[in-house]
Amino acid sequence: MKNEIIASIKKELKQNIDENTRNSTQRYFKEPVKLYGVNSALVCRIGNKYFREIKHKEKKEIFSLCEELLESGYIEEAFIAFDWAYGLRRQYEKSDFEIFENWLNKYVTNWAECDTLCNHSIGAFIEQYPVFIKGLKKWTKSKNRWVRRASAVTLILPARKGKFLKDIFIISDSLLNDKDDLVQKGYGWMLKEASELHQKEVFEYIMEKKKELPRTALRYAIEKMPENLRAAAMKKPPGDYPLLKGIVESIY
Repeated sequence: MKNEIIASIKKELKQNIDENTRNSTQRYFKEPVKLYGVNSALVCRIGNKYFREIKHKEKKEIFSLCEELLESGYIEEAFIAFDWAYGLRRQYEKSDFEIFENWLNKYVTNWAECDTLCNHSIGAFIEQYPVFIKGLKKWTKSKNRWVRRASAVTLILPARKGKFLKDIFIISDSLLNDKDDLVQKGYGWMLKEASELHQKEVFEYIMEKKKELPRTALRYAIEKMPENLRAAAMKKPPGDYPLLKGIVESIY
């Protein structure tokens, strides 16, 4: 059954290859990406179709199927695998962190795979088991750029709910001097989502860190803020705390 399911998915993906989709998708990445060239909505439908056939199975067996998909290196199969893993979120156990961490290190090779795995599966896991945020903090020191990005983008959805603000700032501090633009975009995105419910705190953080904060991360972080705050963040001199205090007091 295992090989039949995977073989059927591969066959269906190959039957739906579109060269225009392949070429347009590749343009989103700086690095070469292994892909069939199947429309993302169709990939989702194929994944959902076969998940209905296997969802009654034990989580361990489904995770094994996910791993077989991941071993191919195709981005479409990775999306299906990560979507299946998210479909099992109500069954997550603490021991699953090791599995997700292994997938991240072994199979994730681009920002799209990183964000798909982390925004959903690992993010849901962290909401259930916040103690594993300590693992995310360790990821900030990884030599693997995708693991470092993962330390931030895992908290995107929790950040939208106002969760883990203190940890978000700690992770941002650890990534502050990272030279990789995709890591900068990752923690800038995390700060942006946190600003929805913690605008004052995130704005203060940004202003206090302006000397070190790369412009790429800064632009992402302030994207959802009002125009006056964006202007203050972009134009005011860095490191001037009395000025910062005056700005914050005048706004809040």
